[in-house]
Amino acid sequence: MKSRRRKNIPRVSVLLPYPFSGPLDYAVPDGLSLKPGDIVQVPLSNRRVIGVVWDAPPLNAIPEARLKPIGRILEVPPLPASMRRFVDWVAAYTLAAPGEVLAMSLKANALRAEPPHYGWQPAETPPASARLTPARERVLAALAARAPLTTAELAQAADVSRSVLEAMAEAGLLVSVKLSRAPAYALPDPNHARADLSSEQRDAAQALRQAVAARKFSVTLLEGVPGSGKTEVYFEAIAECIRLGRQALVLLPEIALSAQWLERFVARFGTEPAVWHSELGAAARRRAWRATAEGTARVVVGARSALFLPFPELGLVVVDEEHEAAFKQEDGVIYHARDMAIVRARFAEAPAVLVSATPSLESVTNVQAGRYRHLALKERHAGARLPQVAAIDLRAEPPQRRRFLSPKLIAAVRETLAKGEQAMLFLNRRGYAPLTLCRACGYRFACPNCTAWLVEHRMRRELLCHHCGHTQPMPQACPNCGAEHSLVPIGPGVERITEEAAEHFPEAKQLVMASDTIPGPTAAAEAARAVIEGKVNLIIGTQIVAKGWHFPLLTLVGVVDADLGLSGGDLRAAERTVQLLYQVAGRAGRAQAPGRVFLQTYAPEHPVMQALVAGDLGQFLECEAAARKPGHWPPFGRLAALIVSAKTATEADAAAAALGQAAPRMAGVTVLGPAPAPLAVLRGWHRRRLLLKTPREMMVQPLLRRWLSAVAVPRGVRIAIDVDPISFL
Repeated sequence: MKSRRRKNIPRVSVLLPYPFSGPLDYAVPDGLSLKPGDIVQVPLSNRRVIGVVWDAPPLNAIPEARLKPIGRILEVPPLPASMRRFVDWVAAYTLAAPGEVLAMSLKANALRAEPPHYGWQPAETPPASARLTPARERVLAALAARAPLTTAELAQAADVSRSVLEAMAEAGLLVSVKLSRAPAYALPDPNHARADLSSEQRDAAQALRQAVAARKFSVTLLEGVPGSGKTEVYFEAIAECIRLGRQALVLLPEIALSAQWLERFVARFGTEPAVWHSELGAAARRRAWRATAEGTARVVVGARSALFLPFPELGLVVVDEEHEAAFKQEDGVIYHARDMAIVRARFAEAPAVLVSATPSLESVTNVQAGRYRHLALKERHAGARLPQVAAIDLRAEPPQRRRFLSPKLIAAVRETLAKGEQAMLFLNRRGYAPLTLCRACGYRFACPNCTAWLVEHRMRRELLCHHCGHTQPMPQACPNCGAEHSLVPIGPGVERITEEAAEHFPEAKQLVMASDTIPGPTAAAEAARAVIEGKVNLIIGTQIVAKGWHFPLLTLVGVVDADLGLSGGDLRAAERTVQLLYQVAGRAGRAQAPGRVFLQTYAPEHPVMQALVAGDLGQFLECEAAARKPGHWPPFGRLAALIVSAKTATEADAAAAALGQAAPRMAGVTVLGPAPAPLAVLRGWHRRRLLLKTPREMMVQPLLRRWLSAVAVPRGVRIAIDVDPISFL
């Protein structure tokens, strides 16, 4: 008798949200029809995990006898093709495992089924023997007017308790029915309250509407001075996207910025958009993820991680404050959300809009090369004037000893407050002082886990590391020599400026705006409301106040330390400083009252200070480009960093030395390092850096792959790859 040959088992590749080199093969059970994008449950070791049927063909490397079957398909929308292509592209560009990128999109808690939602309706054939009390008659009358109703709705409508409803169900008068859920988000109305745009704004808005209607990929840089109405302009592009039945994504660099943005969105469209950021609770994240995947969330605003939501009908991507370094993800998969947003738009055949008052040199260069379109708003909305900017030379007009506000700035604040207007003091440094030392023995308080000084937070009576979060109580005596009352703060933080301001302006109603005091959108909204309602007349803040806020009564901005950020070897130090200070200056004089800005500096002749005083950022960027171009520094060349981390300095040095010896050597390619990172120890890990520099036309990924494959990395040593680094710490 002939033995039957077993037919080949159909198999598919499934990408799992883990750092594997690629998808794994799984068997397709009889009767299960699968297609790429289906979200499935599969066995992995002794667990059941979630994955996505991938486009790659099966590897056929596992014998059929060992092939594990797919468990089931989850009842959620499949991952769109554009999203799958995006995951593969990001993984290839960043040299991350595809599963690590998928994990940013495939949120396990968002895939959990919503619990059933039940209500009540009258029984079709109630038993004749059931007793009808006045309370029960009110229940039936309420259901006659509208059914079904939830327990809470029905109890309120009939003015009865939950126990009455339960008793009626037991008596056969009511039946429980499963309710269909209403959409998580109302559809924004594109015609709810159209803004009164200037001719300049109307032209820009029309160009963006046409880009959305074309349903083609494009990139537009929307540049406008602070207060020029950039948000209202790209709101018109969002409105067009809604009219076409597509979805829009808006990325903001800071969660706190969403507070006033949401108010403006509701005023324009009549309802709130879906919101996505790390501070959302599990239920809110699940609701936003599912509504996005189902296409019912027409507009999503969020932090950089919103880029990985599974939009099926993405028709517009907006990156607000595109120049912001906060768009760079520095942990896990290292990527720049601005750049990846452009790729996301390309795969979705949608326009991308980059928005800024101070565009990055990268975006300006792309405009000049013809890769991006440029729309400019050169005037403030409603005739408001740009503020006058002046530098205060601290060499000629220094503050009092152990003080940080110059006499000229103090006088300007007093004058502003006396007129009933608002002033702001800006210092981009949290805490009370960046360093505390003992004047008896010179001991400095350092973090035990990082190469960093501990920052004094006097309000909390703590010393804090801003890199790893280590805290320790502020001691009464020096731990090194035992001297009492010998600890002195060195340099100012925003808390110290608050203390000094209270001495100079005792009648001022102060508000401190920093990430310590404004932890999220709710606190930001409350702070903004206090400023707008005039409950505050002196704002003291860090970079959180630099952008996105509209304070009509704010007419004076004083920058306490305009030189902060210019020191060190950061390639973009000058560019970042001019962007930050220009944005801060833009908070002044938004209404009819003219604004003034004072920059306290020890280097008024520095190109950054000259550009800010003259209001000529274009000239500054031209000079910056001229300085970078000869050395092929970005955006005129490419960079990639290798960061070696180990638990001991010896291990880190050995691994870094091996990488240095295997570094690529060819024309046009430069490898700098290995060298200790500026933060040579971070969270207890010793760190070494190597930097690869190539011409712009050369792809760095093949070089990096060959380089890394030539070195055996010991266990316990980590190597992080940062393509296009913007931080060199």
